[in-house]
Amino acid sequence: MKQNYYIFNNGRLKRQENTIFFEKEDGSKSVIPIENTEALYAFGEIDFNTKLFNYLAQKGIPVHVFNYYGFYSGSYYPREYLNSGQLLVKQVNHYTSRQKRIVLAKAFVDAASFNILKNLRYYGNRGKGLDEYINTIEGFRAQIEKINAVEELMGLEGNIRNTYYKAWPIIIDQEIEFERRVKQPPDNMINALISYLNSMVYTTCLSELYHTQLSPLISYLHEPGERRFSLSLDLAEIFKPIFSDRTIFTLLNRQQITEKDFMMEVNCCYLNEKGRKTVVKEYDEKLKTIINHKKLERQVSYRYLIRLECYKLVKHLIGEQEYEGFKIWW
Repeated sequence: MKQNYYIFNNGRLKRQENTIFFEKEDGSKSVIPIENTEALYAFGEIDFNTKLFNYLAQKGIPVHVFNYYGFYSGSYYPREYLNSGQLLVKQVNHYTSRQKRIVLAKAFVDAASFNILKNLRYYGNRGKGLDEYINTIEGFRAQIEKINAVEELMGLEGNIRNTYYKAWPIIIDQEIEFERRVKQPPDNMINALISYLNSMVYTTCLSELYHTQLSPLISYLHEPGERRFSLSLDLAEIFKPIFSDRTIFTLLNRQQITEKDFMMEVNCCYLNEKGRKTVVKEYDEKLKTIINHKKLERQVSYRYLIRLECYKLVKHLIGEQEYEGFKIWW
């Protein structure tokens, strides 16, 4: 199974014949096993050149870039190699048709809210006292099928998320002031972790989409727009409760991440280098987790669940099988 390669140091990525080297500022070099690399994550200040990007494009390897504060900046997305004009037409048709689009949008929200409830019930069964939040979200979920507009559905999804976040101070054992979700910029430890890990989930979904015939630009819950791969946002909604939120709960409740792993600058809270490495290590281990797939009856990684979700979406678009978003069964 291919792996993500994370670069935290400053330096230069360069190609020498059929090998990729990372050269640190002190002159030391390390070889990147390119044949075994799924995607590159650049967290440090790194120099690139077109010779490198041409080679990465040949190998089909995306590069995801993060800025000084650890916030996601953008991705180098190689030329697609699994193009399908027929599927693209069907993908657009399901967006332009109000009726077809809402079906998929509802499926994304239904699966995402189910996985959110799964998290709440997990901690509720361990004496956290979350019945109020569980009941409220169940009430919101009951409204999904009645909605006929994507904008209204997005509002409902926002209400579910806000209710979910209100339960976090009860789930998290550390005493951290967290009243609401603040994104730009995050204002406390929890918001910083959410922003950081949500961007990791987004880029993971984008990497998996690259290996399918789906266009990442055409989405159904989020509005397609310029300068973003909006289908990755749709898929990320389903997997954030599993990959992002559960990682946050684990890191904080096990004291693997504490106040010492953050920095504050003018109402902006962000992870320091040590904190980023700790978070990425835990996140990457989660992606590698192997489970027995109840339908396929074989073992798959958490990360491969996203690829399977893409295949399910393709089957829906070509009329082979109605799409149902991934729901945690364990």
